[in-house]
Amino acid sequence: MTADRTFRVFSADEVRKALPMKEAVEAMKGAFKELSAREATVPLRTHIQMHDPEADVLVMSCYSPRLRRVGVKFLTLHPENTKQGLPFIQASVMVVDALDGTPLALMNGGALTAIRTGAASGAATDMLARKDASRAAIFGSGIQAATQLQAVCSVRGIKSAKVYDVFPESAQSYANRMSEELGIDVSVAATPKEALAEAEVVCTATTSTTPVFDDADLMPGTHINAIGVYKPHEREIPAATVARAFIVVDEREAAWEESGELVLARDEGLIDESHVKAELGEIVAGTKTGRESDDQVTMFKSVGVANQDLSAATAVLERGAQMGLGTTVSL
Repeated sequence: MTADRTFRVFSADEVRKALPMKEAVEAMKGAFKELSAREATVPLRTHIQMHDPEADVLVMSCYSPRLRRVGVKFLTLHPENTKQGLPFIQASVMVVDALDGTPLALMNGGALTAIRTGAASGAATDMLARKDASRAAIFGSGIQAATQLQAVCSVRGIKSAKVYDVFPESAQSYANRMSEELGIDVSVAATPKEALAEAEVVCTATTSTTPVFDDADLMPGTHINAIGVYKPHEREIPAATVARAFIVVDEREAAWEESGELVLARDEGLIDESHVKAELGEIVAGTKTGRESDDQVTMFKSVGVANQDLSAATAVLERGAQMGLGTTVSL
């Protein structure tokens, strides 16, 4: 006889209920620490580029001995979806018991990706931003931009934020929604320069393939979370900013493979691979130090690593089961 094992399916709303941002930030710190200690097996993700329509498919997998879980995420990115009222990013995440290979859960990967990506920036902000940071700038106004601000607010006493988007109506809707949700003043900036004025934490969460602001407009001591670009020929952050910033990444190999900000600056002769000062997990573990002065510009470049998804999904599975969330299915 085989043991009866419960398989749970979590909707987007159930993922969000099971994984509040503060808990997600702590889960990401554990994931980054595990990653930098090389305790998890995380192959480089598979990238399939589609045509007609132009879109991307990403497949990310991970094995974590710490969690005794295997995770796989299947992710699609369709830029034209937003014109049809559909999500730009759609994904599913499966969690498997590493001890016997039994599938344990399937969950909405779009919600999970948004939360874990925001939480990664929250962890980086906690490790790298000035302790007194109280003003934020957000570039982009989609789902990722929302979780970026949620995460930053969970680790710093943010009192106000400005949002810039090439679509002003979308930016205004974002500002109204986030002001009400977070209880802070969120306003729309007419220009990137206006968004950066007085900003101490900057998050870029756009689909832009070229820099979204000018380096000269950054305040001294700013911390940047750059999360939008995942291709080596694209960048959201100006090369001049990359060249002068204290750079921290999620994982070195993945960053040099996929981060356009780093790859292009290197190819232009502005930096070499020693310019990456640390992985975030090394700072979390205390084996590397972060910010060196209040005036220093720090930058966390995230391309997304599969053990982030697995750590977040495991938290959803465990907390969701305790809360009675998820639909149980017999496979």
